[in-house]
Amino acid sequence: MSGIIGRKVGMTSIFSADGRNVACTLIEAGPCVVTQVKNVESDGYNAVQLAYGERKEKNTPRPLIGHFKKAGTTPKKKVVEFRDFRIEFEGQVDLGKTVKADEVFIEGDFLDAIGTSKGKGFQGVVKRHGFAGVGGATHGQHNRARHPGSIGACSWPSRVFKGMRMAGRTGGDRVKVINLRVLKIYPEKNLILVSGSVPGPKNSFVILEK
Repeated sequence: MSGIIGRKVGMTSIFSADGRNVACTLIEAGPCVVTQVKNVESDGYNAVQLAYGERKEKNTPRPLIGHFKKAGTTPKKKVVEFRDFRIEFEGQVDLGKTVKADEVFIEGDFLDAIGTSKGKGFQGVVKRHGFAGVGGATHGQHNRARHPGSIGACSWPSRVFKGMRMAGRTGGDRVKVINLRVLKIYPEKNLILVSGSVPGPKNSFVILEK
């Protein structure tokens, strides 16, 4: 699985060749630095570790400073490991090499985007799970429009089943969106335009996998 680390810039829309208005997301993908190369002999599997985003040295743990210096680069914010990097990148992913978006993707490719969704805080069942609410304003109903309703039976099973959908902390999860098409690549600016939406707020880190 090859890929690259990026940053979500924001959303826009473009017109396709047949005149349709297509919603898309602009992502600053790379440049990433290869900070570690793993192989079967020493690590038990093949993988490439990429790093992205500048970080102040004073805010970087000392072990990480040494790790980045070994790769001949400055401290980075985001480090991601890509297992089984594609064979055609053999030689291009040596320690300290720079990986750019146009070296991994081409226009027309399909990719998977991984990000952390926006945190919504503590939410009720209507917003969190799409419940319709109790409904109705008569037959004795009072202030129950957005309540969850019954959560179980009585003497049997005398408990609430695990997994019952209730109110709680919403968002802030790792989310993967698959099969987004690469619409345009701007190699001079390290930008990728992909169809559809990508999880997370603006300026959040995004992992793009091919």
